[in-house]
Amino acid sequence: MTDPIARVALVTGGAGGVGRGVVTALAAAGWTVWFTGRGGTTPEDRLGRLAARVTATGGDARPVTCDHTDDAAVRAVFEQIAAESGRLDLLVNSVWAAPDGFVGFDAPFWERPVTDWRPLVDVGLRAHYVASVHAARTMVAAGSGLVVNISSFGSRGHLHSVLYGVAKTGLDKMAADMAVELRGTGVSAISLWLGLIRTRMLLASGLTEFAGFSLDRAEDPTFVGRVVDALARDPSIADRSGATLISAEEGRARGITNDDGTQPDSHRDAFGGGGLFGPGGTATTVG
Repeated sequence: MTDPIARVALVTGGAGGVGRGVVTALAAAGWTVWFTGRGGTTPEDRLGRLAARVTATGGDARPVTCDHTDDAAVRAVFEQIAAESGRLDLLVNSVWAAPDGFVGFDAPFWERPVTDWRPLVDVGLRAHYVASVHAARTMVAAGSGLVVNISSFGSRGHLHSVLYGVAKTGLDKMAADMAVELRGTGVSAISLWLGLIRTRMLLASGLTEFAGFSLDRAEDPTFVGRVVDALARDPSIADRSGATLISAEEGRARGITNDDGTQPDSHRDAFGGGGLFGPGGTATTVG
């Protein structure tokens, strides 16, 4: 489904992993998709290569170099979108950075360097807030829009590390409280819990399961993008503003599947429930 006039989205951290899938799926659905990442934007660079692939399939993806720890650089991204697109309908906060010694997530917090705070919280939480501030200024003025925080079940149970959980729980609470202050503006905010993601790295590992979850029933990055697209188009999304939603459940309710037609599993039961903040997040069938 595409729009006669393409709506405009910004996906932060859109060059790889989940972000790449969201960019690809939104562009395929007819969005003009701006996306950020570190590095150049030429055809030889990662950002440029993704834009070229999307363009080759008829989509519109626009890469912008941005270090999300630099507030001035983030502001410049929004200024460029305003100047060239004149609107912003969707912000997907997906930027994330791994700490040094990523495999060290198996170590307890007191054995990890305190510098883990910078990638996991400054990038994984604060950067989402900064982008949301700029997006809300544009969206509130226009009277419509949606902010989506890419989060995880790490808010509900221990996952990876202490700081990972701190950041993800902060994203959920951020969406819940932003929804309170956005009430009546036409702008909504949600947090989206993803399950296990079938990234290129994970698929290349040869594993059939990870942390007890089957890769056969995990989520493609493009699946997440299709779910985000459906939520952004949902005329009743304002009723769920502030909620923490589960991507697998939202996909199932709408008949959205992985690229191979499989239906991802929800991890709700494994982690003891759904979101901790905002209105109830149970998916309802659409259509």
